[in-house]
Amino acid sequence: MTDVRATAVDIPTEDGVADAYLVHPADDRPRPAVLFYQDAYGPRPYLRSMADRLAGAGYTVLLPNVFHRLGRAPVLDLPEFIDPGADPTLWERLGPIVSGLTPEQVKRDADAYLRWLADSPLTVAGPVALTGYCMGARLALWTAGAHPDRVAAAAGFHGGRLATDDPDSPHLEAPRITAELYFGHADDDPSLPPEQIARFADALTAAGVRHTCEVYAGARHGYTQADTPAYDRDADERHWAALLDLLKRAF
Repeated sequence: MTDVRATAVDIPTEDGVADAYLVHPADDRPRPAVLFYQDAYGPRPYLRSMADRLAGAGYTVLLPNVFHRLGRAPVLDLPEFIDPGADPTLWERLGPIVSGLTPEQVKRDADAYLRWLADSPLTVAGPVALTGYCMGARLALWTAGAHPDRVAAAAGFHGGRLATDDPDSPHLEAPRITAELYFGHADDDPSLPPEQIARFADALTAAGVRHTCEVYAGARHGYTQADTPAYDRDADERHWAALLDLLKRAF
């Protein structure tokens, strides 16, 4: 791991300015770019520490606030340790924010994020990689489908609602994806039941997408997030190994 340097940046989008966290190796040399998509709780100290760890492995990492239309992060006040069981109103407040972010908005924002990364002196020329957590796994799929010429690899961890009956379900992006995919599903995840796991894998296979999909036995939805009760250290370290292996293949 190398020393890293982080800054707050503002990214112009078609729908306003998106605030973001940028972190990269401290030598300021251009590195491969990774677009890091948040979970539903949004950019916060723990997610920034994850971005720092990824940058320390040799990447320039951009963590945008995907809820920027509602204001700068945090758009919802959260405790240091986020326990939905201790606050039954949390998802009453957060649910409309998550559901209000449409695939069309995600793809417009992705245009802006990828342009910004391409113009940055801290990134090398060429394709980028994506990683996403919880809802961020859906965002990674929509982005990979919208930008097959720009995305070399995409990962998703404990993603939910990846293969629904909705007309804009993320699995329907499969025919447009050229990136290599890795998805680490949570074993205990009401938002991604076994039938969706199978439908997702079948869609990728039918489209000829290079992919690995694994179910992390015993892991709950949110297993990478150490500031929540769902955290699973073993599953989290497995996620890091899989993600870094994917990035090595991509770059």
